[in-house]
Amino acid sequence: MVELFIKNQGITLEQYYLPILTFHVISVLSWMAMLFYLPRLYVYHQENSDKKEFIEIVKIQELKLYKYIGMPAMWTTIVSGIAMIIINPELMKQGWFHAKLTLLILLIAYSFSMEYYRKQLENDTCNRSGKFFRAYNEVPTILAILIVTFVIMKSIPILFSIGITLFFGFIMFMIIKPKKEI
Repeated sequence: MVELFIKNQGITLEQYYLPILTFHVISVLSWMAMLFYLPRLYVYHQENSDKKEFIEIVKIQELKLYKYIGMPAMWTTIVSGIAMIIINPELMKQGWFHAKLTLLILLIAYSFSMEYYRKQLENDTCNRSGKFFRAYNEVPTILAILIVTFVIMKSIPILFSIGITLFFGFIMFMIIKPKKEI
């Protein structure tokens, strides 16, 4: 019924691809803002746990950033992405796109892990350190770099992907490793 109406009006779904892509990119930017900043709040939370008034303010920021910015942005990213696949199903035939979707699944899992830790921090039951959250904060960065690379290059540059993953693994190791006493 809807398709018949669209055909009779001379409208094609392809006409909506660029506006949906625009909305998708804006949604991704909002989602990534949450993914980059929320772990930083967790660092402040853990490293200032003795300052109760400060922690209460941080808890409010954590909740609002996750629930009112991050999650709506994640879902609009997913919905607009599905719309683009419906309009352009050829995307599903490309290897780089499958790699992107795999990394996207990891990014979604990371988003849900942010809520897991937020609830622990809210209930004062989190045993993770500020160092852990500093290192954990690198995860969305590496995933974003790889996703953007795959999308722009329309390929999977293996050496670059391995190199950037090893580089960020090294950064995370350096953040977590104990400092030597002098």
